[in-house]
Amino acid sequence: MISLLVGSSLALVFAFAGTPLFIRFLVRKGYGQFVRDDGPTSHHTKRGTPTMGGAVIVASVVAAYFLTHLISGMLGFGSFSPTASGLLVLLLTVGMGMVGFIDDYTKISKQRSLGLNAKAKIILQAVVGITFAVLALQFPNEQGRTPASTAVSFIRDTNFDLAFAGTVIGAILFVIWSLVIITGTTNGVNLADGLDGLAAGASVLVFGAYFLIGIWQYNQSCGSPDAEGVCYEVRDPMDLALLAGAMAGALIGFLWWNTSPAKIFMGDTGSLAIGGAIAAFAILSRTELLLVILAGLFVIITLSVIIQVGYFKLSGGKRVFKMAPLQHHFELKGWAEVTVVVRFWIIAGLCVAVALGIFYAEWVVGL
Repeated sequence: MISLLVGSSLALVFAFAGTPLFIRFLVRKGYGQFVRDDGPTSHHTKRGTPTMGGAVIVASVVAAYFLTHLISGMLGFGSFSPTASGLLVLLLTVGMGMVGFIDDYTKISKQRSLGLNAKAKIILQAVVGITFAVLALQFPNEQGRTPASTAVSFIRDTNFDLAFAGTVIGAILFVIWSLVIITGTTNGVNLADGLDGLAAGASVLVFGAYFLIGIWQYNQSCGSPDAEGVCYEVRDPMDLALLAGAMAGALIGFLWWNTSPAKIFMGDTGSLAIGGAIAAFAILSRTELLLVILAGLFVIITLSVIIQVGYFKLSGGKRVFKMAPLQHHFELKGWAEVTVVVRFWIIAGLCVAVALGIFYAEWVVGL
């Protein structure tokens, strides 16, 4: 438990102290945000604000994770060695962050609102996602548990196993299933990143939930003498909790500078990295379908875009919302940016509370 506090605290301090340094670096380089002209007019004042702040979040989490293991091993309250699950979370987080960085840098260097073209972005995301999914089925521990499972999970693995037609088919279907989760989550966070502090604040709540889930799964892990009732077949729950705490801590440190009026934006570097991390936690903690509720705000925002685009094409140019994603619709209705952000944080918090309630209720029923 001490290592969890160390990891969260280190990530928070690194992000809080590192963000203003990164802001000064970006200002010297002239790397500022390009703002679309067809959005809310209040956003025009944000043009030129430093972006790619997600790099600080990712760097803070990576540094905090490895330093925590080093400190824990030296002082004797943890292990020197990172786990397979922890390294896989970092792989997907850093990999998606790199895709976002390329996208951000393309926007900045060419001074346009579009970075990578859709095909290139999908290919890069697929490469990172496939690599993660293939490796997630490897590295069994002493109990034979691999970081991920071919069984579709809700709060734990269900009886529906993608390997129903054999191991090879199961692995292929698992890769496809993982790509659906990863693509949906990264795009959901990316779409939510349109107002100061919105995506960062909502993500803190999601990672806070995975922090609690990891601790609970560790205490009720199958084979643990303290386990009561149903247990959890998760490979490295405590290390997942460590990384979830580090992600939450880094985002809180970053949010100090990202809240309205933002001194820096996370950019696609941050939103894709965060989305990748959330997807990794869902897959490795065996809570894939619970993610729909847990990250409910991101689901709602994504659905608003799907509805808007679909209705626009079917109706010959009519719109359901004044603008999509949903947060901009309320801005155009006259809500202040801070009002939209805080109310959306409340929705995100309610979604997290419901998901945690379902998670705990399932365990109680199993007693």
